[in-house]
Amino acid sequence: MNGTMRAVRKLGPGPGAELMEIPVPAIGPGEVLVKVEAASICGTDLHIWLWDEWSANRLKPPITMGHELAGTVVEIGPGVESAGVGDFVSAESHVTCGVCFQCRTGQAHMCPETKILGVDRDGCFAEYVAIPEKVLWHTDRDKLPPEIATLQEPFGNAVFSALANDLTGQSVGVLGCGPIGLFSIAIAKASGASRVVASDVNDYRLDLARKMGADEVFKPELGTGEETAVWLAQSDGYGVDIVLEMSGAPAAIDGAFKGVRRGGYVNLFGIPSKPVLIDVAEDMIFKNLTVLALNGRRIFETWYKTRLLLETGVVDLAPLVTHRMPLEGVAEAMDLLASGEAGKIVLLPQLL
Repeated sequence: MNGTMRAVRKLGPGPGAELMEIPVPAIGPGEVLVKVEAASICGTDLHIWLWDEWSANRLKPPITMGHELAGTVVEIGPGVESAGVGDFVSAESHVTCGVCFQCRTGQAHMCPETKILGVDRDGCFAEYVAIPEKVLWHTDRDKLPPEIATLQEPFGNAVFSALANDLTGQSVGVLGCGPIGLFSIAIAKASGASRVVASDVNDYRLDLARKMGADEVFKPELGTGEETAVWLAQSDGYGVDIVLEMSGAPAAIDGAFKGVRRGGYVNLFGIPSKPVLIDVAEDMIFKNLTVLALNGRRIFETWYKTRLLLETGVVDLAPLVTHRMPLEGVAEAMDLLASGEAGKIVLLPQLL
């Protein structure tokens, strides 16, 4: 397709990005061109916008930002077999090699050669994006409108981490009520958890936690794990059965291990900004805990579970879409995300 389009571009090192007019991307063999109808903003995008240490060490600008999307295929390249013009799609953001040990043994989400949309190759904060056919996810527009379909990719993270344990009849603590934590609350409730309690330092997000079904919410004040541990331990008098740690905050991680019951489960999904000190003997071994450290989602196993939960209406993500903005609003969107006064923000490229 000839012509130009608007795109949010990270042109070089430093905070921010530029909304600019660039050529519509050319597609190669095995690729399709997708007209982006919705692109949601992730915490990773905020890291890139702010240009923190991780971004400085990982990105090689210039690059178009964004990796969560929904849209319509408008052009197909040579060799494309399963996609056609007019298909409504989302996409797995991790483009894996397909030939390494992890890819060949059902662990493609750990492929060391992964290229991520909006990180290693041009992403979807644009009117059009070129995507390999192998990462497309065909979606039913009648069941999932664009602003929900774009959430399938991040929602899959919560599906993978939360459903790593059988939640039925279990008390569950969710520490950190960013989008993944909020998704996890809804998943736990839908899975028959007996009680879901949630913790965060942000009142806005605690309100969203209630909307997603949390039975109890808690705001720690001291900046240590002690308050969180005591609060979790009050569940049935011996601690919650399962803790889903979604914040990466050292205090929350400490609280998770101290507040889960003996013989319980701790799933670590939040990413700390620096190494964290853990009392392995007292808080893990002597408590006989099962600890899982998880990242991403299984490609594409988790997507099928995601589809079932969303298309059947078992989980409703609509309350978490708190803001809808055109591409021109990306700076405001990043400010909102940084403040914590937002759930999921969806960019609508066709909105002017």
